[in-house]
Amino acid sequence: METKDYIVNGAGLGLRRDSIDELIKTPTPQVGFMEVAPENWIGVGGAFSKQLRAMTERHDFVTHGLSLSIGSPAPLDEELIKQIGAFMKTHGIKKYTEHLTYCSDDGHLYDLLPIPFTEEAVDYVAERIMRAQDILGQRIGMENASYYTPAPGSEMQEIEFINAVLEKADCELLLDINNIYVNSVNHRYDPVEFMKGLPAERITYAHIAGHYNEDDDLIVDTHGADVIETVWDLLDKAYEHFGVFPTLLERDFNIPPVAELLKEVDRIIHYQDKWQKAEPLSVRR
Repeated sequence: METKDYIVNGAGLGLRRDSIDELIKTPTPQVGFMEVAPENWIGVGGAFSKQLRAMTERHDFVTHGLSLSIGSPAPLDEELIKQIGAFMKTHGIKKYTEHLTYCSDDGHLYDLLPIPFTEEAVDYVAERIMRAQDILGQRIGMENASYYTPAPGSEMQEIEFINAVLEKADCELLLDINNIYVNSVNHRYDPVEFMKGLPAERITYAHIAGHYNEDDDLIVDTHGADVIETVWDLLDKAYEHFGVFPTLLERDFNIPPVAELLKEVDRIIHYQDKWQKAEPLSVRR
């Protein structure tokens, strides 16, 4: 079977300022790549800039944006895209990804809100993604996002909307395993069937993370806890179905010591090793 070439490989870890001192001092041979939010680092000088440079010289890096607001009614922030492109060039960063959401209009809303699942929104968002790709000179990865209430006026299912945007924009997919699980509980669908409806050929890499159970039927995507067994099981099923893809551990709050984070990175590697030489289920069928 032909193996897909990914721009990064293995198991990744998100780089946060809270843990950068410890990470610089800790050997991390199992970490195949790292990820930063570019908005948190663009224009940063002094000690943090030197620390980031030390890490980008040690690992392959990708960026995961927070504020492009691809579904916003406000004009696309082309200046931000240019700044991100320059930041990536400076540090040799390989990929830019963003959320398939919006977070601004006249000002920033400080939350990631769902885009209405409509054909009109598909056309609008795809056009903005294509413009961002033209500016950067590369395809970007859009992440399947968590959301807590459907956007008013939706005419399509979430899976139909995601696939239509990916196809029309000819962009890549940042596959968030935890977001599939969160949405499956909040919106009552089968996470495995949803996952299988996504296009394997567009996966650039994946996220896995923890969350917070607000109630029996409401989960909040916090990235502030350990990954639960059900989400690990969904990652295992994803590798079985799609084959192995690069996967990054996200942890944004309640960040434990690096040794604890590396245990979860090691668990990603365990599942990757399990399926590394097996043909994906989608091929076997």
